[in-house]
Amino acid sequence: MSPRFRYDAWRGGPDPLEPPVDLRAALDQLGRDVMEGASPRAALEELLRTGTRDVSGLDDLTRRLWQRRSELQRRHRLDGTIAEVRRLLDRALQQERLALAADTSEDARFRELQLDALPPDVAGQVAELANYDWRSSEAREAFEEIQQLLGSEVLEQRFHGMKQAMQQVTPEDVERVREMLDDLSALLAAHARGDADVPRKFEQFMAEHGEFFPENPRDVDELIDALAARSAAAQRLMNSMNAQQRDELMALAQQAFGDPRIAQALQRLDQQLQQLRPGEDWTGRARFRGDQPMGLAEATAAMAELGEMDRLAEQLGQAYPGASLADIDLEALERQLGPRAVVDAQRLSEIERQLRQQGLLQRAPDGSLRLSPRAMRRLGETALRSVISQLRSQRGERDTDRAGAAGELTGTTRPWSYGDSEPWDASRTVRNAVLRRAGEGAGSPLLDIADLEVAETEQRSRAAVVLCVDTSWSMVQDGRWVPMKRTALALHHLVATRFRSDALQLVTFGRYASTVEVGELAALEGVWEQGTNLHHALLLAGRHLRRHPDAEPVVLVVTDGEPTAHLEPDGEAVFQYPPDPRTLVATLSEVDALTRLGTTLSVFMLGEDPRLAAFVDLLARRGGGRVVAPSADGLGAAVLGDYLRTRRRR
Repeated sequence: MSPRFRYDAWRGGPDPLEPPVDLRAALDQLGRDVMEGASPRAALEELLRTGTRDVSGLDDLTRRLWQRRSELQRRHRLDGTIAEVRRLLDRALQQERLALAADTSEDARFRELQLDALPPDVAGQVAELANYDWRSSEAREAFEEIQQLLGSEVLEQRFHGMKQAMQQVTPEDVERVREMLDDLSALLAAHARGDADVPRKFEQFMAEHGEFFPENPRDVDELIDALAARSAAAQRLMNSMNAQQRDELMALAQQAFGDPRIAQALQRLDQQLQQLRPGEDWTGRARFRGDQPMGLAEATAAMAELGEMDRLAEQLGQAYPGASLADIDLEALERQLGPRAVVDAQRLSEIERQLRQQGLLQRAPDGSLRLSPRAMRRLGETALRSVISQLRSQRGERDTDRAGAAGELTGTTRPWSYGDSEPWDASRTVRNAVLRRAGEGAGSPLLDIADLEVAETEQRSRAAVVLCVDTSWSMVQDGRWVPMKRTALALHHLVATRFRSDALQLVTFGRYASTVEVGELAALEGVWEQGTNLHHALLLAGRHLRRHPDAEPVVLVVTDGEPTAHLEPDGEAVFQYPPDPRTLVATLSEVDALTRLGTTLSVFMLGEDPRLAAFVDLLARRGGGRVVAPSADGLGAAVLGDYLRTRRRR
């Protein structure tokens, strides 16, 4: 029977069709920053900030967040409740005056005088009319609507969903709200005292008043967290108003449902919450400058949204101690920026996790991060591929997977891939086929592409190669620092993977010279240091060549300045510019020593300094070498091309 498959709707979680994260692009970007002088930790942080070609970075998410915040503030203003109360009050007064105008009694005239003597502010008028005996039923309904509006707004400020629940309010409903507030205040007071029976009181409170809390908190701390967040947002709303608006709203709140005890209970609740959660933002403010009015509840929700944006911005900024991408509230991020932003944040986290999990980043003994040897191999592979593409365009050459030019077998094999021209390793190929058929059964093919292995070959002659690179400040200053490092990476990878019998040594030289590993060179930071001590570099090169007497000696020198320092017999470096004749003599004497070893010397001159050109010309004629003057971008192709040329000659 043919297999049966069942398909269903995707119900969330990681998108199964989402392409995997591009670790190679991330590592290339990481390596580029490291080679420019950043630490691996700083380079990783920069990668997370800027993102990759397909993934938005933390900076872009933060920019979109601040843009959304600005749009919210530019669109709205905070006086919506006052404006709505004013509209309802004008309607009530208009209806009442019409009713009084039709009445010729003295009482009607007295009532008109009462209305004419009302305070000029809305809050004062509402307070004065709280006990007024309305003649017009329409006016009475409009005024009662004001009281209900104020009640629902002030409750919605503190309790999510109350505005919809309090559309039609009876005196019994108001009494239930007041009782709930009193019981809530008592519960919070017991929690502040540390009473042992708070869990029981919480369960009893939720059983009696759970209808007011649709979020269904699991314990008293969750209840306090939810209430404190909204109460703090309400306080920030008041802080954001001008003094007149603030005074009017505080006075109007006393008329909520026509019962001043509601406002008093809410004020007491706010004080308790501020004491229980002092870490909430109770002092913040925001400036709203739009033309769309918001009521108290809506404005408080907007303040809470701004607070959520501020917390998200802090999480995305990752600037606090111990920051981690796991700190980002993905639910809040989706509410503010949509599901795509969540995908970007998750993919950034996945990039960081896989860089560590796959061993591309390692923690050094001192606790700092560093690029692992595996990461260096990947960076070297990328650098080599770039250089090879330049060589192809220059001379029509093509990349090759050979371990060496046609010669003797190395004894190692590797799986066959398309384009390989090396001979098959028959015994390994047959062995692979037998093992595969044993696992798959007799019905499988006798020989499969996956079974093929080819024998690697290596050139019979080997070389001792020294790459001497100038690390003086001028290399950094003139933009040659990264091309130099990329060249060293490419050469190291070429020797390590294609010409394994060659012995490569990397030497850096500024005021002093030193031998370095490729990882040290990649992470080397440019420092202000006077001196180009080619003499010391050639001394170290000669030491490496003498350790390999059976290998052909090759020295490659990359520099952008004439020698300005040399070593004295006591090991001290002497610097002088213009160069001291003793420096030139010491350098040329070391060139003579390398020449006696039969060294092939190539100098790669960066820049157009005429003094440097004259010196390297003398050096090449003295040592029987050659001078190449590439651009910074063409340095890698020039160095690797020269190395491959010497191998072809051998």
